[in-house]
Amino acid sequence: MSLSVRLQHELPDMQLDLSFDAPPGVTVLFGRSGSGKTTVVNAVAGLLRPAAGRVAVDGWELFDTEQGLWLPPHRRRLGYIFQEGRLFPHLTVRQNLSYGRWFAPKGARRENPDKVIEMLGIGHMLNRRPAGLSGGEKQRVAIGRALLASPRLILADEPLAALDDARKAEILPYFERLRDEVSVPILYVTHAAAEVARLATSVVALQDGKVVRHGPASDVLADPSVAPAGVRAVGAVLQVKVCEHHADGLTELDAGGARLFLPRIPHQIGEDLRIRIPAQEVILSNKRPEGLSALNMLEGVVDSIRAGEGPGAIVSVKTPAGPILARVTRRSVAALGLEPGCVCFAVIKTVALAPQDVGGRLNAS
Repeated sequence: MSLSVRLQHELPDMQLDLSFDAPPGVTVLFGRSGSGKTTVVNAVAGLLRPAAGRVAVDGWELFDTEQGLWLPPHRRRLGYIFQEGRLFPHLTVRQNLSYGRWFAPKGARRENPDKVIEMLGIGHMLNRRPAGLSGGEKQRVAIGRALLASPRLILADEPLAALDDARKAEILPYFERLRDEVSVPILYVTHAAAEVARLATSVVALQDGKVVRHGPASDVLADPSVAPAGVRAVGAVLQVKVCEHHADGLTELDAGGARLFLPRIPHQIGEDLRIRIPAQEVILSNKRPEGLSALNMLEGVVDSIRAGEGPGAIVSVKTPAGPILARVTRRSVAALGLEPGCVCFAVIKTVALAPQDVGGRLNAS
C-alpha cells in the first residue's frame, strides 16, 4: 500500500510546502527539531487542517482541499503510536488490545490477534496491567493495539524517544517485523540515524517545512546537510550476510565478498542483514595497514570528497562491500594525497559497530 502526501500551510515560524509519494513499508520523516515532522503527522492524522493539500493511502483519500474532502480523525482508520505507550491503566494488556479491535469497522481486513500477539512477544503478559510493564513492554502493547484497530496507515511519532538504549534495542526488531510481515504502511518520525538505517523503506528528509532529500536510507544518511546531527549522523548502510559465529565472541559477515567482523550478534548463519557504519568510526590509509588491532580493512577507490565548512571532510570510498564513508580532516586528505580515483584502505574498528546499527535486511532489497 502506497502513501501520497501533499501539504501547504503557513505557520508562525515556518511555511510548510512539501509533497512526496512513498512505497509500501516504513516511510521515515527525518530532520532537525522544527523541520516540520510533527506538523506533517498532525496533518495526516487530522489534528491540523492545512490550507491546501491531499493525503491518500493506496488511493483512499483522507482529505483533498481541492475537492473539499475532509475526513475527521476518527474516520481516517489510523493507528497512532506515541512516544509513551498511553495504555489505559485500568485495563489489562488483553483488554487494551481488544480496545483497538473495537474501533475496527465492520468488513475491514483484520489482523489475526494470535499472530500479532506472537509477533510482538506479549502472550505472557496478557493478564497484567500497564503499571507492571516496562517501557519497552508498554510500547509493544501499544503497537499491537494500533495494529488490531485494522488501520489503513500507522503513525509512529518518535516511538523510541522515551526509552533507554536497552529498551530501544528491544523494540527495534518488532518494528522490523511490522515492516516486513504486515501490509499496513507506516509513517515514522525520528531524528536517530540508527533507526533510519534499520527501519526505513524510504526516507523523507525535511528542513524548514520543505523536502530536501527523498530516497533510500543509504543515500540520505550519506548527506551531512540533511541529518539532524550533521556530520555525526553521516554513515554508510551496507547489505551483509552472517557467515560464522566464532568462539572468541566475534561474528563474521560477508559484505559483497569482503569479510567484516563485529561483536557477536543474535542472528542466524545465512541471515541477511543491513548494518550502519558511522563515518566517524572509519579511518583511511593510502597503503595497506600493518600492525594494527583493527580487523576490518576494506580496499577501495575514492569516489568523492566533500569538504565541510570547518576542518573536516567526508570521503566516499567504493569498496566490494559497498560505499564506505569516512569523516577525516582536510589536512589528512592532503597528507594522504586522496583524490577521486585513487586507491585507499578503509579501516573500521570491530567494536565500533554497535548492536543498534545492525538490523534485518529489507525484503525488497
